[in-house]
Amino acid sequence: MQIIDNIQAMQEIGNNWSAGKKIGFVPTMGYFHQGHLSLVAEANKQCEITVVSIFVNPSQFGPNEDFESYPRDMQRDLELLSKYKVDYVFSPNPEQMYPQDYRTWVEVEGLSSILCGASRPGHFRGVATVILKLINIIKPNFMFMGEKDFQQVTVLQTMLKDLNCETQIVPCPIIREEDGLAMSSRNVYLNPEQRKQALCLYRAIQQAQAKYKQGLRDTNLLKKQAADLIINSGGKIDYISFVEPKTLQEVAIADDNTRIMLAVFIGKTRLIDNAPLKV
Repeated sequence: MQIIDNIQAMQEIGNNWSAGKKIGFVPTMGYFHQGHLSLVAEANKQCEITVVSIFVNPSQFGPNEDFESYPRDMQRDLELLSKYKVDYVFSPNPEQMYPQDYRTWVEVEGLSSILCGASRPGHFRGVATVILKLINIIKPNFMFMGEKDFQQVTVLQTMLKDLNCETQIVPCPIIREEDGLAMSSRNVYLNPEQRKQALCLYRAIQQAQAKYKQGLRDTNLLKKQAADLIINSGGKIDYISFVEPKTLQEVAIADDNTRIMLAVFIGKTRLIDNAPLKV
């Protein structure tokens, strides 16, 4: 496992991949949990070479968000990665990625301003920009991303298609704790009481799936039931949305393609989750 912290050095490696070898890339902000590691395992399974990036991207955080306090532990991350076949870890610093004269940004219109984009203006601009930079530097064939960030995957798939990028995204399933909570680096912010409250996201999803199976199709009713469950559990709702998965547009009547999308504050910690209604 080679650790590269210099853009030019990583570019040189990316410009000289052996012909015929599949290059898998897992972009991360570090502080790994089993969700991240499942992406690394999938990259190992599908590709001959695996590259993992660790970069806490300042451009996707808003002014009052948790960039400074976002958990970081490079030594721990490298120890966890050592159990997998990781060929390169790319970990540049923000000054390299965004020098003082930096002025170019990527925006996927429409998809970036709804759901998480409505509450976090500029977030997906930062995500799209850093991912385009990383794939230009690394030149992977495949990029492995978790479906917990379903909107992010959709935004980036659209960007790659619209900009004629050859890298393809491989969406990978959400990894959950035993009690159903979606794994997230931000779960470390939760105290024991909040950790119990956080289960309301998954319980709201399960409830909506059960009601859909029983024949309920009115998403206003499904939304109200989910909201009641979350509020009664102590959560503060950012959004609950039932969407068509490619456009992320809200639907009034659910069908077998509909996806439930949630963002909920537990204390000061904002958690997201999602799932198809049909299981």
